[in-house]
Amino acid sequence: MTKPNMKMDAGFSRIVSICLLTCFLFEKVYCDMEHDMGMDDTSSYTRPDIVDAGPRAFHWLCTLGFLLLLPSVVTCLSFAGRIYSATFLQCICAFYAFLEAAVFRFQDNDGVENRTSRGTAWFLAGLTWIALFFGGLAGGTGFLVRNKRLQTFISNTGETRLSYIHRGLSFLTVVTGWVKVCLAPVALFGFCREAHTGQCIAHGIMGSAFVLYGFIYVLVLIVPWIRNAQTSYSQDYIDSWVMCAWGIVNTFTEHRWGREGWSVHDYQHTFMGIIWWAGGILGILLSRNGRRTFVPSLIIIFTGWAMSEHAQHLIISTKVHNMFGLILMCGGALRILEISFLLKDKRTLGKIHSFQFLAPFCLVSSGILFMGANEEQLILVLRLGGDHSAYVLIILSGAFLVYFWMITCLEFYLYLFEKGKQGFLSKPYELQEENNNVNFELDNMSDDDMNEDVSSFNV
Repeated sequence: MTKPNMKMDAGFSRIVSICLLTCFLFEKVYCDMEHDMGMDDTSSYTRPDIVDAGPRAFHWLCTLGFLLLLPSVVTCLSFAGRIYSATFLQCICAFYAFLEAAVFRFQDNDGVENRTSRGTAWFLAGLTWIALFFGGLAGGTGFLVRNKRLQTFISNTGETRLSYIHRGLSFLTVVTGWVKVCLAPVALFGFCREAHTGQCIAHGIMGSAFVLYGFIYVLVLIVPWIRNAQTSYSQDYIDSWVMCAWGIVNTFTEHRWGREGWSVHDYQHTFMGIIWWAGGILGILLSRNGRRTFVPSLIIIFTGWAMSEHAQHLIISTKVHNMFGLILMCGGALRILEISFLLKDKRTLGKIHSFQFLAPFCLVSSGILFMGANEEQLILVLRLGGDHSAYVLIILSGAFLVYFWMITCLEFYLYLFEKGKQGFLSKPYELQEENNNVNFELDNMSDDDMNEDVSSFNV
């Protein structure tokens, strides 16, 4: 058994090496072809006047810590059944979220914060307090349980359902915190106003979608009972349905059919939606009955190629889009290699190979890179005297940190699960304690008591 496995690993490594070498050669040729593009003319750009950089950076770091990182820990604790610890930390998040909405501001140099950032702050504060309320009900907080109406509500709903609601709300606070953290620099620099609003929304939504897509991939990879689940549908089947639905929405929202003329960008975005729902239909067919298919990964490759070919007004924007498309194409290609050659159309191999972490990372990296590829942000890079290579490196550094945090949270959840044998698919912690108490009482019963119980039962 050892020799065939060694041959399989060697063959797979050889295939991966050839594919990666081909990608690097392609990138080399492609960069040589694009080398004649030169650089943007920055003579008309003045260096930005950044006021109070220290306090603003500290404010953003506090927002990052209390509205994204700490809520992520709260979500891990909640999904692991540690309601008391989760609600305690969520109190800190809720208090800071209220201060963020009522007192603190991400103002630009003119003292203005856009309405989207303000509205997100208030929405996040309300959502965090609601999640804290349900966490208190699920955990049996004293001053909440004393209320008769709340006692009736808890008894009718059940602590298990309340804990599920708390987990869902806690995860939504993390998603909303991500939006708030990403909107903060937009508000500070006065971006995404007037004609730039639509472009920023498109970059933010689509980039975040790829980040979420990468998180789902790594979630399925790391959590063993999801990875080894024997369900009647594969992950490719779900991906195909999501891509089909997303493509239909894009087809009819990126252009007002019959109401306006067609532009280059309308063709690009609308036809990208068409290929998503067309490919999604094929993927649904091929992935029936739990089968694996290459279609979702192939759609990602075509999407990356199309994005790399988008015509941009700035040379730096074109080069950043090229890098985004290349990384996205690599992610799709690596996913096909994983399904076809490593897994051989199986769900899992029983263990995680390091190679399997690469495709989700490419999706996360491409998503963050696309979020930062809007025109006003790239103009800021030019005003600061930077170029596309330095900017791509700093964005990818952020991608490494985001991917690190995703894996850390998942590993932390698994640690809590293994330590307490408690997860969102297991029995409530209180029920386990009751079972343990019953076992303890049985263990303390004497042999005579046991014999008496048996004899009475026989009678």
